[in-house]
This record gives sequence, structure tokens and C-alpha cells, in this order.
Amino acid sequence: MKEYDLIVIGSGSGMNYIGAILDADPDMKVALIDKDEPGGICLTRGCIPSKMLLYPAELVRNIGKAGNFGIKASIENIDFKAVMERMRTSISADIESIRHSYTHLQRMDFYNEAAEFVSPYTMKVGDETITAKMIFLCTGSKPSIPPVKGLDEVDHLTSDDVLKLEELPESIAIIGGGYIAAEYGHFFSSMGSKVTIIGRNPRIIPEEESEVSVLAKRMMSEYMDILTNYEVVEVSSSPEGKTVIAKDRETGEEKEITASAILVATGRSPNTDILKPGVGGIETDERGWIKVNEYLETSMENVWAFGDANGTYLFKHVANHESTVVYYNAILKKKMKADYHAVPYAVFSHPEIAGVGMTERRAVEEYGEDNIVMGLYRFQETAKGVAMSLGDEFVKVIFEAQTQRILGAHIIGPEASVLIHEIIPLMYTESQDAGPIMYAMDIHPSLSEIIKRAFYSRVSPMEYHMIMQAYGLEEAEQ
Repeated sequence: MKEYDLIVIGSGSGMNYIGAILDADPDMKVALIDKDEPGGICLTRGCIPSKMLLYPAELVRNIGKAGNFGIKASIENIDFKAVMERMRTSISADIESIRHSYTHLQRMDFYNEAAEFVSPYTMKVGDETITAKMIFLCTGSKPSIPPVKGLDEVDHLTSDDVLKLEELPESIAIIGGGYIAAEYGHFFSSMGSKVTIIGRNPRIIPEEESEVSVLAKRMMSEYMDILTNYEVVEVSSSPEGKTVIAKDRETGEEKEITASAILVATGRSPNTDILKPGVGGIETDERGWIKVNEYLETSMENVWAFGDANGTYLFKHVANHESTVVYYNAILKKKMKADYHAVPYAVFSHPEIAGVGMTERRAVEEYGEDNIVMGLYRFQETAKGVAMSLGDEFVKVIFEAQTQRILGAHIIGPEASVLIHEIIPLMYTESQDAGPIMYAMDIHPSLSEIIKRAFYSRVSPMEYHMIMQAYGLEEAEQ
């Protein structure tokens, strides 16, 4: 049995501080274990490769709007293979660079194998048995596959498989209505596929504010078909392609969608079936995510879980934050809690969507409807928005009424993922004060002006929803 000071399972954010850890202790010996290509999910099959595909998709959409500005432009051809190969070449180069560094790092052994617990603090990795008094579990996640009749008998894609495609599907049915479905719906439709999204929730991207979801569906429906509140009940192959039968969850009416490919985009699930954490004395929840306390320590002392492994927020930037928390707690022995009060995110769909902090519903639950106010402004009401021929895209900000603290913000529109960064830093100040945005000068005309105007244009929740109703963005809860 080989003994180490630290075992790290997963080569993504789990490796953030390994250099510092090794530098600080000349006797430290680390085992890094990853059954997949090194670099973590974000690099190998998640955020980075998908965004490399979505940027060309955005270019296609922008060229398609040229006619609105008196510009005659057309796309002669989209070389799907070239789009895919550009992504794969870049990602492969990064993976090989990381592999080289991991295999040549002194005092660290890299095991490119699956790992499983055989007892507390002891793991089987390939033909080796290794042990350590400290373990970082950064095991990531995998696509979740729903128990749909016939699905296991029909070839289908996941977000992992999409990255290996050589040919563009003529048509594609996407099972699922969340972030992944919205982004890949945007990609495939811009490349030329006929796309149908089938979501079981009443709204597309149901995690969003309801009015954001309503506008997203309205705008996305211009280039794809979107079915919401439909449950996929059966999948089969036919001479025409692959057939999906979906049932309206309210009326029971069934629809039949035939496509040349199926993409399953129904969320993520843990990798703990491989890890067998229970054998190592590590508790998991009913879905298999590893349980942690506020310091990210598991039920076993000195065993820590972060990133997708604990199932809290499946974002790379959250995993990076959590890696810092674990570094402070496990290595520096300084108590630090994970802070999720202002977790930002973006959906790189078309339109783009971004948010940070509380939803309106959570703010009402925590503070009461009478104790919050809303900031609201539409892109089309700014000079830059007029220049860009924008419509109902908007910014929504939620404030605590008495203190004017920023509780949350939600944006749907161009550059949403950039604009939200005007707000994020203020939410990490002690007071979460709106003042710096309200009193700073914005370049005119620029899209950033919409943020300041939303901060000034405040209304009560009741008034806000009346305005949303007038804009046709209010939808009754189902």
C-alpha cells in the first residue's frame, strides 16, 4: 500500500492550490486521481468547449440581423466540421499541456484511473491501493439520463457526446428545458439544424425569474420549436429517424416529434456510484451528492468535498471559490465558510441571460413583499439599445427597501454575462450598497447605462408586475 499526505480525486478545481501546498511543505507527497482526461469537466467537456461552439453561433445570429440596419449580408456556408475541429484542437492542446505538467510535477503521482473507497482513508486505484490522512473529493458530475421508455435502446447524445460530432444533424430533439438545452438549442439551430426543445416544466429555463423565462421563450421560438410542460414518455427508432412521444402534463395530449438526433439535456448527476463513498464512511444525500458542512468538510474528518461533488452549485466559478475555502480550512487551518450569498451565473443562449443573488421569490420569503423594491429598465429605452434595434430585453434588480442593499439582479439581453459584473462586486462589499453604481458616470451611449437606470427606476413588487403584464411578460403560475 502506498501512503500519501494528500489524495486529490479530480483534476479540475481540486488542483487550484496544489502548487502552493507542495511549495509550502517539502515533505508533502500528493496522489492525483482522475479517470478522465486531465483538466476537469469545465475544460474537457463543459464550459470551455461549449462556449467555443456558442461564439460562432452568436456570429451567425448577428449576421442574420444585419438587414435591420440596411446591410445586405448572407451566410454562404457553415463548415460544421471546421467549427467542431477548432474547438477540439484547442481543447486537446490544453489537455496535453496539463497532462504533461501533472506527470512531471515532483512529489505528485498522477493516476489516470477510476478510484473507489475500500475503507476509510484508503482507496483502490487500478491495481494499486493507496491511503492518506487528508482527501479532497472533487469528483465532478455526469449527464443525468431520465428513465424514459426506450431511451436506453435508441442512440442519443448527451452534452459529452455533442463535442464528438463530425456531422451536423439535420434535425435534433432536445429532451430537457434548462440551461444546457437553451445553449445547445441556440448552437444547433444557428448551425442549420431544425431544433425542438421538450421541457417538462411550465417554463423554459425554469430556474429563471418567470418574466425572464417568458421573454426567453418568445425570442428563442423565432429559431426553434419549444414545448413546455411536456413529459417525454417514450423514445423509439423509425425509418424516418428517432421518434419522441411527449405528453402534455396538463391535458394529457400527446405529440410525436421525429428528428435525426436526440440530445438528452436533463441536468447532471453525481459520480459517487463509482467512488463508493459510503465504504469510506462518507455520507451522501438521497441523490448521491456528498454531504458537507459549511466549511466543506464531509462526515469524515479531514475529507473535503467541493465543486460538483457536493451538488450545491454546479458552476466552475463556485468550485474555484470552494477550493479556496478548503485550502484555508484544510491546509492553513484558518476557519472559512463557503459564501453563496451572491453566486453569479450566465446562460449563453440567444438572448443571453445572467443573474446574481436572490430571486424575487426568495427575497419576498426572507424580507416580505413590503420590504423590497424593484429596479427595472428595458434595453430599448437607452440610446445604445435604440442603436442596436433592441426590444423588450430588460434588467431587473431587487433591493431591500429600507437599507437599499442589493439583494439580487437578473438580466436578459445582449452582453448580459458582462453587464452583470457591474453588480457582482458591490454584492461582495459589507453593505452591498447601490451607491457606487448610482453616483458613478457611465459612458454615453453604452449598454452599461441600463444598469444605472434600473437602479434609479424603482417600483414596488405590485407595480413591477403590472408593468410586466403591460409588456406581455407576466404569466400565471401553474
